[in-house]
Amino acid sequence: MIAFVSGPVAALTPSSAVIQVGGVGMLVHCSPGTLARLHLGEEARLATSLVVREDSLTLYGFADDDERQTFELLQTASGVGPKVAQAMLAVHSPEALRVAVARGDAKALTAVPGIGPKGAQKLLLELKDRLGAPTGAVPPQQAAAAVATAPAPWHEQLHAALVGLGFAPREAEEAVAAVAPEAEAMEKPNVSALLRTALQSRNRTR
Repeated sequence: MIAFVSGPVAALTPSSAVIQVGGVGMLVHCSPGTLARLHLGEEARLATSLVVREDSLTLYGFADDDERQTFELLQTASGVGPKVAQAMLAVHSPEALRVAVARGDAKALTAVPGIGPKGAQKLLLELKDRLGAPTGAVPPQQAAAAVATAPAPWHEQLHAALVGLGFAPREAEEAVAAVAPEAEAMEKPNVSALLRTALQSRNRTR
């Protein structure tokens, strides 16, 4: 298993980063919140999880070991693959997921694209004894506010992140427009926080 990668950031896309490790570029798939912490040419260290399939080897990257462990635990639930697990971490921090499961908060899980009410209830049952108890260390809102801004324009990265999470391009454009006033009010638009707002707004309009 590749536990982490460390090196300069060689390239960034809306859904991945290339980390130069010993002269080799490692392609690492990351959530918008993790990508927002990375900057071209700067040193980075990402906790990683390697997903092995018959026809592919895919490396997923995370800001810390807690995110990586949560990503792997989420996949122990039936019907949750790496893409769904990553989408859950794009919407909620590990601590927020632990809180939601501990409280039986199905609505919080339905904020994740692709998870409906029935699926959320099933996940609550399966994850109850797997994610562990909330630590209370960092409130989700505080964690989101601490994320640095992305190197790309916020609207482009937000649009790409929404499309990656299952939005149609037109729906993504509407969601970006809806959070534009919030972004303009920020001194430095926070893509991770804006993504959460867009997804929560979508959940309320269902």
